[in-house]
Amino acid sequence: MKILKSLALCLFFLVTVPKTFAQTYRFKASSFSLTEKNEDGTWGKWTEPEQSTVIITLDGKKDRIVIGSKDIQIYQIMSYGEKIVSGDDETIPLNCMLTDGRACTILIITRKGQGNRKQFYINFEDVKIVYNVYVQ
Repeated sequence: MKILKSLALCLFFLVTVPKTFAQTYRFKASSFSLTEKNEDGTWGKWTEPEQSTVIITLDGKKDRIVIGSKDIQIYQIMSYGEKIVSGDDETIPLNCMLTDGRACTILIITRKGQGNRKQFYINFEDVKIVYNVYVQ
């Protein structure tokens, strides 16, 4: 009987725990900036931040991120990385695929030393984009 209760409890957690993590989060960008890789392989300077009001949706149920810019960007989340804590920063890496087939890494960074400011870094092989965001 004890084994049956333990088995039922394990089954309950296996069924319910993934659903608690599969949430939808909405962020609103306040600004964005980008940098491009130079011909010599080094990264150029970041552009001056530009105002932005795009909505970024992280949908854990569908494993995707949607950026509601002029041209809608849909990123399929291929794998979720472990949270990395470094100094005052917490980073969650996501390996993603844009709908056109290009692979990228999206980093969701919380700057603890800056009032929990959040940033989305979208890192492609030849370009990086950063959105300064807040939870909506």
